[in-house]
Amino acid sequence: MRVLVTGATGNVGSMLVRALRADAAVEEVVGLARRSPEPGAAPWAGVRWVSADLADPSSRAAVAAAARGCDVAVHLAWRIQPSHDQHLQRRVNLGGLQHVVAGLLDAGVPHLVHVSSLGAYSPGPKDRRVPESWPTGGIAGSPYSRQKAAAERYLDEVEAGQDRLGVTRVRPGIVVQRAAGAEVGRYFLGPLVPRSVVGRLAAPVLPVPARLRTQVVHAEDLAEALRLAAAARPGGALNVTGEPVVSGEDLVRALGARRAVPVDASVLRGVVGATWRLRLQPVDPGWLDMAVWTPLLDTSRVRAELGWRPAHDALAAVSETVEGTRRTSGWPGSEPLRPGR
Repeated sequence: MRVLVTGATGNVGSMLVRALRADAAVEEVVGLARRSPEPGAAPWAGVRWVSADLADPSSRAAVAAAARGCDVAVHLAWRIQPSHDQHLQRRVNLGGLQHVVAGLLDAGVPHLVHVSSLGAYSPGPKDRRVPESWPTGGIAGSPYSRQKAAAERYLDEVEAGQDRLGVTRVRPGIVVQRAAGAEVGRYFLGPLVPRSVVGRLAAPVLPVPARLRTQVVHAEDLAEALRLAAAARPGGALNVTGEPVVSGEDLVRALGARRAVPVDASVLRGVVGATWRLRLQPVDPGWLDMAVWTPLLDTSRVRAELGWRPAHDALAAVSETVEGTRRTSGWPGSEPLRPGR
């Protein structure tokens, strides 16, 4: 099996190429990224690299050339920063997906595994799990969520309009790992927050919306689900999250405070929105909307059909990532995962 991976130098891509290289059934891994990693840098050694900017329409030809002879492609490339430039995000995220699909069709690749998100789902319950049939209309206040939902609508059109390229959509929870710590700090904390305080907050309490319950998955566990999906190509959608569900209290304890104080989400949203507009921190308020309103996911399908089981405890994975953020951990040789601030 030959596999093309877009976004192969990032949080998930780093773990996926390592998992694929360890699979005896995989003959070749082709990594596509805007900037290739340094030659021989772990965990990307042994991957054939192609450089392309998916925001550029010319990337269609680069994808086709890289994908020729591949049995399946896994599309991971997605941009969330700079959060104030949504035009650039759409060019990469939605335009890039279109260029990837066109390139795969040109190359005759029979299957695409597209990494969607928990955020693609419409608002849903926090007291029960929903299956993959839950609507994917996104969360209105979140640009990230709206783009993930728009990507799903585009793939609906792709599947309805031809039968040469099958599509499997993987919808993970929030993806975490120690090696993404520095990246998490750059993307979600910005330059003004000292990394030394992460996980060691002096505040005894932190305000948390009452509805905040979410799901995370360790990057290694998601990579394993993607490896299995690339081999089996089941089609349809697969929810992939770790256990247990992560509560607001869990997050507060991971950050070093003693307990959470429930607050109205609209109040906290106003604070996040004001500081984002003033460019004091890089997180738009849509991320809070997504944490509050996305449903909890049922993972029965990926467990039953692919035999997937998470190897990492979700709470331990959160703590590991917090520690990685404090220590600005990363993978040397990759621009997205470079260690340091």
